[in-house]
Amino acid sequence: MLSSARSIQEIRERLRVELVDTRGRAIGDTTVHEAHFGDAGLLHRAFSVLLVNGRDEVLLQRRAATKRRFPGLWSNTCCGHPGPGEALVDAARARLTDELGIRVATLEVGGAFVYRAADPGSGYVEHEYDHVLVGEFDGEPPDIDPAEVSEVAWRPLDEILRELDGAGATAFTPWFGQVVRETRELRGVGS
Repeated sequence: MLSSARSIQEIRERLRVELVDTRGRAIGDTTVHEAHFGDAGLLHRAFSVLLVNGRDEVLLQRRAATKRRFPGLWSNTCCGHPGPGEALVDAARARLTDELGIRVATLEVGGAFVYRAADPGSGYVEHEYDHVLVGEFDGEPPDIDPAEVSEVAWRPLDEILRELDGAGATAFTPWFGQVVRETRELRGVGS
């Protein structure tokens, strides 16, 4: 199973991503691997999805141990990269289905932010123009992909915010705090 997960990761590293400038305008494309390799990483388009249930809890995932960047850390429901020219919402919906077996009718597009984070364990760099999308979902993910996700949990947003402000922040991916803030602003969740 571990070698299968690694093979899936290697295939995903060869997918194309859209390079952008600091305003989010497309300027070219490259592979996932090349976008994350090197000291600075190449600024590219990404998305982060956060699903909220009827109790104002958010669905988190713990990234699989086989992930090349930030393995084993808690993060938003899912994240990924649209291919060059691919519609953002379509890419996000596909990723939700691939990673968790979740289908949602609506994803609301919120803000976007630029961040850069080096993974000390792998040497890879995340340098992304990250769009935040928020959707509603009640229940448990029906089909978790173990190459991507090791576990999921529903958590109250106010509890997560306290952890992000305290010693628990190291349990989360570097971009997650900004995703939570964008979600809170967009939906008023946890305010």
